[in-house]
This record gives sequence, C-alpha cells and structure tokens, in this order.
Amino acid sequence: MNLKNSKYAIVISLFALTFSNAQSTSDTNFKKPVSETLNKIETVFKVKINDDRGLLKGKELDYADWRIEPGNLAVSLTNILAPFELMYFKQPDGTYIIRKYENHKVSVDKGKERLSYLTTLYTTLDDWEKRKKELKACMITSFGLDKAPQMPKSKPILTPKRIYKDYSIENIGLEILPGVYVTGSIYKPYPLNKKSAIILTPDGHFGDGRYRKDEQLRCAVLAKMGAIVVSYDLFAWGESMLQFPEETHRNSIASTVQVLSGIRLLDYLATIKNADMSRVGVTGGSGGGSHTMFLAALDDRITVSAPVVMVSSHFSGGCPCESGRGIHLCGNGTNNAEISAMMAPKPQLIVSDGKDWTLAVPELEFPFIQRTYCLYGKKDLVENAHFANEGHDFGVSKRMALYPFMAKYLGLDLKKVQNQKGEIDESTVVIEPKEKMFVFGDKGEKLPSNALKDIDKLYEMFGEKNLKVYEVKK
Repeated sequence: MNLKNSKYAIVISLFALTFSNAQSTSDTNFKKPVSETLNKIETVFKVKINDDRGLLKGKELDYADWRIEPGNLAVSLTNILAPFELMYFKQPDGTYIIRKYENHKVSVDKGKERLSYLTTLYTTLDDWEKRKKELKACMITSFGLDKAPQMPKSKPILTPKRIYKDYSIENIGLEILPGVYVTGSIYKPYPLNKKSAIILTPDGHFGDGRYRKDEQLRCAVLAKMGAIVVSYDLFAWGESMLQFPEETHRNSIASTVQVLSGIRLLDYLATIKNADMSRVGVTGGSGGGSHTMFLAALDDRITVSAPVVMVSSHFSGGCPCESGRGIHLCGNGTNNAEISAMMAPKPQLIVSDGKDWTLAVPELEFPFIQRTYCLYGKKDLVENAHFANEGHDFGVSKRMALYPFMAKYLGLDLKKVQNQKGEIDESTVVIEPKEKMFVFGDKGEKLPSNALKDIDKLYEMFGEKNLKVYEVKK
C-alpha cells in the first residue's frame, strides 16, 4: 500500500469508527419522539394530554421513557417537558394541556401545592408577622422604591372643575419623579364641606383605560357616596404616553412607577383640605387589581382594599408592569394570594369570577387568605364576592358588590345613590368624552417643558440600566 492509499485507509477507518460510535450511542440513548413518551404516560397514568398547539412537533429526547417516574405524574411530565421550556396545565375536566413555560403562570393544581407549602411556614400570628415583614422589605427593594428620588416640590397641575349632580371632577398631573407625571382625574363629593374618605383606583388593562364607562361610573358613584376618588393612568397608557411610548409599558420599571404613583398621590391627598387620611381605600381590576394588592401590602395608610379579578395563586399577571420586578420571588417564593393576605387584619373584599384565573378563589385562595385573618381573630373582615358565570371585567355586578363594602368600612352614605326601591342607581352619572379628562390638552400641548421622555434616563434615576431593546418603528 502506498502512502496515498494509506491516507485514504486511515480516513475511511476514522469515519467508520465515528459512525460506529454514533450508531452505538444511538442504540443506547433510547432517543424517541416526545409525543410517543407522552402517549405512554397517558396509558400509565390513565390521563389525557393535549398538545393542541403542536409544541411537541419534531421534538425528540434522549432517555425519554426513562424519565417517567412511576407513581408520580407531575414529576414525569416535568421531566419530559422542562428540557424544551414547556410546561403542563391541568384543566378543570382533568385533562392536561401543553404550553410554553411562563414564569407568571402555572396550573391551578400547582397553585394549590404552593399554598399548601406556604401554610407550613406560619401557624402563629408571630410567625406570620415575621413573614409579612420579610415580604414587605423584599418587595420594597425589588420594586426599587428604596432608591426612588424624592418627590419634586412642584405644585400639581389641576384643570377647572366640572360640576355634576352631587359630585365634581378635575384632572390632575402630579410630578412624582423629576420630569415624570402621573395623570388622572379626581372625583369629589359636591359640595365638599366635610372630611371625606379617600379611594385610589389604579387603572387596569381594559380598553380605553380610565376613560372607559365602567371606570367613570364607579368613581362618580363613590364620590356621590362621600369619598374623594382618584383614578389614574397606567405607565405608558393614556396621557402617560405623551412621555413614554406604549411599548415601554412592558418595561419592568413600569411596575415601580405605578406603585410609586399610588403612594405619591396619597402623599398629595394628605395635604388637601377635607381629606380624611384615617379612611383610605384602594380598588382596581385586572392590572389595577395587582396594584391594589401591592399598595395595600406596602402602604400602611391603606385601611380598606378591594382587588378585583386578580387574586390568584397560579397567575401573577402577564405584564411586566405587574410581575417584571421579581417580587413574587420574595420570601423564597410568594404569590398574589399571599400578597393579598398581607392586608390582614384590615377589611378586604376579594372579587372573582368563573372565567379567568380567579375561578378557584372560593375553594382555594379565599380560605388561604381567611386563614391569615383568623390568626388575628378577624375572620369576618375579609369577604369574597364570586361571580361564577362572569368573565374578566369590572362589570355592574362587581360594582354592586363593591359599593356597600366601601360604604360599610369607609363610612360612606349608600343612601346617596339609592333610588326609591333601595337599588343603587348609576344612571345619574355623566359619562364624559375622554377629551374632557385630559390634563395636558387635546394634543398634549400643555405638557410641562421638563417632562422626561427618555426611558433610559428613568432607569438611571434608580441607579439602573435599561436592558430592554425595541424595534424601531418605521
């Protein structure tokens, strides 16, 4: 054999060895399609698994069947799905569906497991108070509230009042950070001639924001009942978009600004005439429900809370403005049910429904929260209004549950809004066009000259750097 043939022989031998090793590995690593292994899991555990979105198509896994843990369906599914950043959700009918991994969402049964674990952490009031203190300190740090610059001393920008039957409205722009304004509307009893309770209503992720009809109805009725009510925009929603474009709403800093908005609106309200800071409520739905819980947990001035369609052990909000700061990692893991429980022993109404992530509240989250109230001997101060046939909104039935609760615990006059039949009547409320609710003019022409419009500089105020990158719109 000459040298040239020898080289070919070596190459062929190496190829054969490599192929042989690969074949050997293939023969012993038990690789197979994930879908086949899930079919086996269905047979072993007598369950139905639905990949309705085709997430398993083309996916194969080494040692697939070896990952099945006999007698433990949850571990088996996790072993199979986790390598692909997939997870399972158990449905009410007992079937399982496959979904992409999301840090803010797990299945109801997982939520139940987490609540069961949390109950082992505290069985006495002293244990709970220590846990609550730890959670609060961590939430403050996670939100970055401890690094927030002082609130500027500029005067709030207020529009002329519009006066309606038994209430008035004025719009407000409050500088809560240098060049950063929270925008909203203040509803007051009219005439305002005595000390009045305060109610904050952080906006949620509903169409038209704080301009929508159901928000105006709620704020006006509460004002008629005797409360000073402040409805305010989410970060990078409504008039806030004059400063920060809509896409920045999904920056994690949005959650910090929104919490700070509520706190600093309370700071301002504490300075106005006839504001009774011993009676302070907060209520909001959806994303506003998240911030209702956050404010109630963090600001001791809150005396009554009513989070709407948001209290859940298995869902913490799909928007970074709710879950982007990692507050649910506090205390080695918490959830909105436990954050809601931090309101104890103050009065709290939890509003839930049957067609979103609050569907299990009566059987799952509410008993867990009520347990915390029991540690104080105040079981009756937390209530649940559940609407099994309704969906994700702040509709009329939910408002009708809210009004008497707020009246009872904030000393409001329910008779002011009742008709001759004793029914709460919202029909006398004037629904304003959104242009009337602007504080900075129809086209933002009155926006202060110092208004910040740079999201990077907003992060810098908190000693942070913006790591989120956006596509440039053309």
